[in-house]
Amino acid sequence: MNTLGSFPRWTKRAAGIATIMAVAIGLSACSSAADDNKPAAGGEKGDVLLVQGIRSLSNSYHANWAAGGDLFGESVDKKVIVLSDEADSQKQLSLVKGLAAKGQVYALNIDPNTSSDTEAIVRAVTEAGGYVVTQWNKPDDLNPWDIGDHWVAHIAFDGTGIGKDVSQTLFDSMGGEGGIIALQGILDNKPAKQRFAGLQEALKANPGITLLDDQTANWSRTEALSVTQTLLAKHGDKVKGVWAANDEMALGALEALKAAGMAGKVPIIGFDAVPQALDEIKSGTNKYVATVSTDPWWQGGAALSLAYKAATGEIDVSKLSHDQRAFYAEQSIVTKDNVEKFTQAPTLEALKPDLDDPFKRFSAPIN
Repeated sequence: MNTLGSFPRWTKRAAGIATIMAVAIGLSACSSAADDNKPAAGGEKGDVLLVQGIRSLSNSYHANWAAGGDLFGESVDKKVIVLSDEADSQKQLSLVKGLAAKGQVYALNIDPNTSSDTEAIVRAVTEAGGYVVTQWNKPDDLNPWDIGDHWVAHIAFDGTGIGKDVSQTLFDSMGGEGGIIALQGILDNKPAKQRFAGLQEALKANPGITLLDDQTANWSRTEALSVTQTLLAKHGDKVKGVWAANDEMALGALEALKAAGMAGKVPIIGFDAVPQALDEIKSGTNKYVATVSTDPWWQGGAALSLAYKAATGEIDVSKLSHDQRAFYAEQSIVTKDNVEKFTQAPTLEALKPDLDDPFKRFSAPIN
């Protein structure tokens, strides 16, 4: 699922993001009148505002997520607003609260930065009469039905099982022995916790592999470069593999390996199937052996479709089962053997069945 062909489109979008953000921040500043402007629950299709809440368009994974949302917007002939928070939780909540000033029913698809951010976000949406689908992060003891029908659903991916499996791919590429370093994501982040738990399970099953060190690099390629340089200086030739909780950090680690003259000698794995990681897997030059795809185009498009269908009344949230309102979706390990299947962004025609049925890739209930 390589978006190389669509990058020009996103260059244009990134150029316009300052305008979008200025509008969103302005909305936040004037949201004191939100209660007076609160829309009635449910809206006509032409009146529903489509909104994506992501970390950054400079992150390839979230750029692809936004592209999937645009495909859904195209399917209903509507523009999509993108709120980009740059991993700042206070800014994220402020932008969400700012939507209330529009006095318009909105459908929001959002990736909360941490599990502790989720409740404030969904309560703000509920108070404003919007409809929201959250992804990845929420407290274990908080569910959509605890808040109400405006929190339509929560979608996540089982990071523990897939984390164990992709870690095994790394260990196999090392011949089943040697030391590894691990780069963790934001520590109060559900996928970060689950993926690392999967690594720990794989380590228990592979006594020949030693975890030399682990540190957080907060999902950042820049931080991962610095952290990896530090760990390589500390452990030197003992490092025989690099495990990273996402591709951005794995790619940062690769830059550190290149600088140390170790690229192509030390295998690497990541998660998220971003374009550059897929290119590395395909080439095989630098021993980037695997990643995991959750299909961010699907995440951006199908989840926004689900929020929209609830906002327009096409779906009656009160009639959805608990399984439909908190579920794991399908994901895939990507290696050189199957990378060709993941190197093209989907067309609207290809994604349309998932937009029509947002539950099509249901894998298992979360609870």
